[in-house]
Amino acid sequence: MQNLPLPVLNPALFDDVARWFCQIPHSATIGLEFVNGERGRATLRLPYNTALVGNPRTGVLHGGVMTSLIDTTSALSVFSLLAEREAIATLDLRIDYLRGATPGQPVYCTAECYRLGRQIAFTRATAYQEGNDQPIAHGVGTFMRESSQAQLGSKKGG
Repeated sequence: MQNLPLPVLNPALFDDVARWFCQIPHSATIGLEFVNGERGRATLRLPYNTALVGNPRTGVLHGGVMTSLIDTTSALSVFSLLAEREAIATLDLRIDYLRGATPGQPVYCTAECYRLGRQIAFTRATAYQEGNDQPIAHGVGTFMRESSQAQLGSKKGG
């Protein structure tokens, strides 16, 4: 039987964080847009913008913009599993670039938080474009949870 999608654990929290992630100055500058969220998954969209092109000869988006898209979407997938607000921070992010994004088309990223531990969240993501079966990039990330800081403090202080 196929796993059917479930709603995010805390819709009010998730909607608030998704809106905030798209409004922070860097995300707003590159134009990130929220598309969808479900428990364990999130999708963001990056509209094509010539100001974000890394190579003017080809019109391909800059790799740093793709990194921001993958990192932000991955972080949002973690929030889809949280019951309460907490801070998270990217510990590690590895991206395999498979092809350049087709100029003139938006790029989507869907990320999944496949393991939410007490201290670390583990994610995987795919950046892609509509109408092309070949992904642009795959990413895997780990995120430190705020709860791990509380545990570290309690171990230090006794």
